[in-house]
Amino acid sequence: MKTIYKALLFAGITSTALTGCIEETIPTNIVTQKQVMSSPSAASSFAMAMPSNLNSVFVLGRDDLHFDWGYGSIMHIRDVMTADMPVKYSPSGYDWYLRWENNSYQGDGYVYCQFIWNFLYGQVLTANNTIGSVDPNTERADLKYFLGAGYAMRAFAYLDLARMYEYLPNDGTSASAGGNDVTGLTVPIITEAMTEAEARVNPRRPHAEMSEFILGDLDKAEELIVAQARTSKTMPDLAVVYGLKARLYMWDENYPKAAEYARKAINESGATPTTKDQWLDRATGFNTLSTPSWMMGMQIVKEDDQVQTGIINWTSWMSNETSFGYSSPEPLLMIDPRLYDKMNDTDFRKLSYVAPVGSPLESQVPFINREQLAASDIELCPYASLKFRPGQGNMDDYNISCAVAVPLMRVEEMYLIEAEATAHTNAAQGKSLLESFMKYRDTNYTCTNPDIVDEVFQQKRAEFWGEGLIYFDYKRLNKPVVRGYDGTKFQEGTQFNTTTRPAWMNIVIIRSEQNNNRALVGFNNPDPSGVYASEKYSVTY
Repeated sequence: MKTIYKALLFAGITSTALTGCIEETIPTNIVTQKQVMSSPSAASSFAMAMPSNLNSVFVLGRDDLHFDWGYGSIMHIRDVMTADMPVKYSPSGYDWYLRWENNSYQGDGYVYCQFIWNFLYGQVLTANNTIGSVDPNTERADLKYFLGAGYAMRAFAYLDLARMYEYLPNDGTSASAGGNDVTGLTVPIITEAMTEAEARVNPRRPHAEMSEFILGDLDKAEELIVAQARTSKTMPDLAVVYGLKARLYMWDENYPKAAEYARKAINESGATPTTKDQWLDRATGFNTLSTPSWMMGMQIVKEDDQVQTGIINWTSWMSNETSFGYSSPEPLLMIDPRLYDKMNDTDFRKLSYVAPVGSPLESQVPFINREQLAASDIELCPYASLKFRPGQGNMDDYNISCAVAVPLMRVEEMYLIEAEATAHTNAAQGKSLLESFMKYRDTNYTCTNPDIVDEVFQQKRAEFWGEGLIYFDYKRLNKPVVRGYDGTKFQEGTQFNTTTRPAWMNIVIIRSEQNNNRALVGFNNPDPSGVYASEKYSVTY
């Protein structure tokens, strides 16, 4: 397996600085079969490596790339590609996500694409290791569970890869820019049994073939994972498998099946939507696995390398209410004002953001300690996020603040998948499901949008801000990204207005993979860098 991994993921050139950008780098720090096999209990160690790898840092082998801190960073990359998350930053250069925000250096020779590829295929590797370590004929309940979890986590990784790399038509690039039509092509499939020779001639798989492969993994997971109860929400269970099937069927646009499996996930999970008190809690808001709505999440602990970096972790980038880290002074994260305005003042989710001066909500926003922030010379501007609280509400000690959980699947997603999927075939029933769910958020809510599918999309934007999910809906539903308008908070250079899904959502495959896998030559996604001109609206905070 290690040789296969090298063939797939070793970069072809060393890192250098070039006109302010960074080229590909050779990865040296990733979970390998040899490392995990050193454990006396191989299957258990392989299985535990799957959630552990989600929190890994510096998979590219360098400690100076401050976007290289695990799956949370992948989630953040997806969010800054949308129209939902303006970022306030200064010319100081602290925003490590600027290249994704301003659509630059997204070609096949740069670390920005390499990080996505290496990290997600690293997650495939951990799942393949787990699958390969268990005899499929075992009768042991624990081993059956590990095998089922391996299949579920491999499906999780491939579903992300497939949806991010699938080329879909857009208004910025051509599907045949490399000489071959790549419409609908996803990524190569690597399994635990593949040889290096097979990996070196391994084409991108069409949507239908990839979907069939992922469904096969989820069918196996569904059968096996019930053998033993999971011990932590960091691992999948049957409800999560159903949730992954719901995501898969949404990607396939098989909406009846998506609605069916979303409902199965709701029923099997026993999870209940997050309440107002849970959502806005100053100590535990969006940072603890015990939240009843969470079906699966990541857990970052004090001893993790992420935490010990102090600033290269989820809290540093996502919690504006700390006296340390990146996001509090800059780059500060905000919600798009037009999205903010779509929420009624009676929608408690609106209290997750600093209200504009003069707003009736201004005095209701539950800061942890605004005076303490001011004492640290930090002033959170209107629309700044308060959604993701630092651990225990601690604003100063990174050992506490950064030891948090991160949501990977919440039951609310299943309610909204069910509503949208139903609306595609029965608008009235979809509307009813949406209004029923929205009573958890705003008792005064009534759907007035005649396009129910679009209304669910808008509610997903509000519900999952910062959780790395809405990117997939933008891309699937062919929604434009609109950032340039009067009153925008997107800074100059990022104020793109597309008419379709943006070209940059078709992620480019790294050059080193093409060098090692000749089936990809001529079949890459076109480089979207610079294909859109930014608007030039003035921005005030």
